[in-house]
Amino acid sequence: MKQHQFRITVEHTADADGNPVNQAPLQFSAPNHDNILQIVEATAKREGFTPETAARFAVGLKLMGEVMLENKENPLFAELKPHFMEIMKIIKNKK
Repeated sequence: MKQHQFRITVEHTADADGNPVNQAPLQFSAPNHDNILQIVEATAKREGFTPETAARFAVGLKLMGEVMLENKENPLFAELKPHFMEIMKIIKNKK
């Protein structure tokens, strides 16, 4: 299956009290069947989110969805799938 290739970096910049954190960033590959950047752009326009909120929402959802697709046989995802599909229907205005 063809997939878009993405690299995700998570950098802890400050703790809960606002103090700077000196910790190596977490970085990983995140292949996805969709172009996540286009989805972020569309989400910002359609949902009325700020660009940052659209990115956080869409990237999180797409990362979770792709892991669920890749691990269909995992019992955790079997339980979550109906709920995730309902969320996707709402987001895509299919309901």
